[in-house]
Amino acid sequence: MALASLYPDVEIPDLSVPAYVLAAGAERPDAPALVDGLTGDTITHSQLAAYVDRVAAALHARGLRKGDVVAVFCPNTPWYPVVFHGIAAAGCVMSPINSLYTSEEIAFQLRDSGAKVLITVSPFLDRAMAAVQTAPVDEVVVMDGAEGHASLLDLLSSDAPSPRVDIDPATDLVTLPYSSGTTGLPKGVMLTHRNLVANVLQMRPIMNAHEGDERIIAVLPFFHIYGLTVLMNQGLVAGTVVTLPRFDLEDFLRVIQDQRITRAFVAPPIVLALAKHPLVDQYDLSSLRTITSGAAPLDEGLALAAEQRLRKGAPEGVTVAQGYGMTELSPVSHSTPDAGMEPPGLTGPVPKGSVGVSVPNTECRLVDPATGEDVGPGQRGELWVRGPQVMKGYLNNPQATAETLDGEGWLRTGDVAVVDERGIYTVVDRVKELIKYKGYQVAPAELEAVLLGHPEIADAAVIGVKDADSGEELPKAFVVRAAGSALTPEAVMEYMAGKVAPHKKVRLVEFIEQVPKSSAGKILRKDLKAAN
Repeated sequence: MALASLYPDVEIPDLSVPAYVLAAGAERPDAPALVDGLTGDTITHSQLAAYVDRVAAALHARGLRKGDVVAVFCPNTPWYPVVFHGIAAAGCVMSPINSLYTSEEIAFQLRDSGAKVLITVSPFLDRAMAAVQTAPVDEVVVMDGAEGHASLLDLLSSDAPSPRVDIDPATDLVTLPYSSGTTGLPKGVMLTHRNLVANVLQMRPIMNAHEGDERIIAVLPFFHIYGLTVLMNQGLVAGTVVTLPRFDLEDFLRVIQDQRITRAFVAPPIVLALAKHPLVDQYDLSSLRTITSGAAPLDEGLALAAEQRLRKGAPEGVTVAQGYGMTELSPVSHSTPDAGMEPPGLTGPVPKGSVGVSVPNTECRLVDPATGEDVGPGQRGELWVRGPQVMKGYLNNPQATAETLDGEGWLRTGDVAVVDERGIYTVVDRVKELIKYKGYQVAPAELEAVLLGHPEIADAAVIGVKDADSGEELPKAFVVRAAGSALTPEAVMEYMAGKVAPHKKVRLVEFIEQVPKSSAGKILRKDLKAAN
């Protein structure tokens, strides 16, 4: 049984992402579009449009054409949106790379995506150049400059004519982020212009946005689809985006205070800091109206603790809410409405532990994984989603696409949810094997492959185990030593730390005699979880 959104559908214009996002800024050309939270450097909306045009022209002059992939390996800066929209305006596809990735992980994404150009920054150049040794690209552009490489200034100085590209928003890709999906190794998620435009528009009815006056702090990374769509593109439509290159609590609090931030999109660890860290009391956070948490489940008690603490200094009060989504959904499918923006007919408060209601134009089903039958209100079932924000599929991976998308456009999220009689959803479990650590997806299969590269490891399995203190899910490795090995847990963790990004590091190690497997050779993770 398909459950429609409580909101009426919104109309989605037939526009590219740059055309839609930059049009909103055209109404306020001299207003700040982007602000560097550390330096105060500002890009106005009119400047943003001009810079985007020059980047697009420069890429086109280099021979890049519609559908070509340009990878971006960069932390949050005001120039990230310039690069993203410049790539998109040229008809190319931007593939964002996690700033924490090792050279091996970067090389995998470059190779798999078929990237022709890599745009990065000088502090990341060592990893970038190591990656292109094994996954060559036509050019490496270093935004802040480096000897032997073109800079962003070189692109912005181009006198090439503006490219004219015929973009079909419904079918042409605009971005190719990598996700592990519901299981397995990272896969390129094909998102179209229409996917992203739709998702920004789907968020508008649930937000009590003061059009043009919103000031959004962008500390979550733009390389994550949450940051790219919700903070960056939605933020540019709503007002001003203030960037931070990484999360530092003192910088975060100072920017909220000094820049009079009105809305923050965060992950649960930041909510924890706002609820408990003594530093919070030293700053004036009264401009904040709404905090929305995503990327990982937010505990009800933690949300209430943060809300109550922050309300002390805010005359209008602060709401701590939660949303839900995934890369394959561009990413938003559910969220808690702002006060006064509830859908027609919804009465009473939205519980803090829930992910709210489905956004406009979105249908949901809850399906019993064992029987394949739909379940009703109050019953647990895998959440399936259908709507204009659903991905086109996985790049060059029809099998993974077929396992996630059915023939009718339903996307199997891999998450188990419950919906109540009012249409409010709560995510209660996961069908999928992914580990969620600090908002990042960690694929057990990927870590197992790295572990098996160690000469003293005969076999290995990885699961997520909950840490009682932090509530985080920690990657734990079960390792079978090779004959004669005296390998220690510390040595295993040190080996992994040198091979994977920090959020993928193995945090716990247990040595076992044999990895439990099915007759088909599949690791029986449920048996390992049952013993933990």
